[in-house]
Amino acid sequence: MIPSFKILALTFLFTVGIFAQVYSDSDLTVIKSKFSYAVSANLESESVTDIVADIGKTFIGTEYLAHGIEKEGEEQLVINLSGLDCNTFVENALALARLIKMGKSSFKDYQDEMQKIRYRDGVISHYPSRLHYFTDWIYDNEKKGIVNDVTELLGGKPVHFHVNFMSTHPEGYLQLKEYPELIEEIKKQEVEIGKRNYFYIPKKRVGFIEKQIDNGDIIAFTSDIPGLDVNHVGIAVRMEDNRIHLLHAPNVGYKVQITKDPLSVYINKVKKDTGIIVLKPLDPTEKNLSGY
Repeated sequence: MIPSFKILALTFLFTVGIFAQVYSDSDLTVIKSKFSYAVSANLESESVTDIVADIGKTFIGTEYLAHGIEKEGEEQLVINLSGLDCNTFVENALALARLIKMGKSSFKDYQDEMQKIRYRDGVISHYPSRLHYFTDWIYDNEKKGIVNDVTELLGGKPVHFHVNFMSTHPEGYLQLKEYPELIEEIKKQEVEIGKRNYFYIPKKRVGFIEKQIDNGDIIAFTSDIPGLDVNHVGIAVRMEDNRIHLLHAPNVGYKVQITKDPLSVYINKVKKDTGIIVLKPLDPTEKNLSGY
């Protein structure tokens, strides 16, 4: 008997959603190739965290692309797989892993999942509906039952993030330059983020909790840059040395890769990083308390 996911993958559908969107034929080809790989590697039988790591590795060699989902005009779901930044890399690996686990493989399924992950309550309305600050992304995707912030369980220390980078640097954001009236709404979101309680593992403690990080966990690097919460995000991968390394899209001029150094060594070489937040992707086939 052929598993349902394999049947779906063999009849891959490029259904177009009803919301405004941007994608190319090459994006369709990339997504089809990811689902085909999932069938050949029988990824559906793995845990969702292992799928995140395995499907994430298929992006190795993809160019880093800054501002790849920024477009003029009304907010819309932008798919751009010709290049990825750290956030879009993580979002794509997570969305694909969840779909593979659920046995879904149409392009419409992929678009819907990306929208659900990328936007507040999964709804596109305007630019501020996108989850720009990663701690806001964490808060919203925990509510939706997509990830679980396990940092406190790992011995994390309490922290508040007083974010204001976007509202104080609007010139760096295409939409805020085009529609300055949106800055006030961004400010309100920044205030809300500042009221929340978060936890982080200080960088000098990362080595002590490394064994408790699972292959496929999402790692967010907290920042000492004024007004920011998180500098960078990536995926934890356990390598042949039995150490956790980072699978990530590093920066302009680099490609998606796995760090040579283990996570605890890597983070202590980056001055602006103060520590990490650890997120566990949740199995979409299991019931959770979010009600989403």
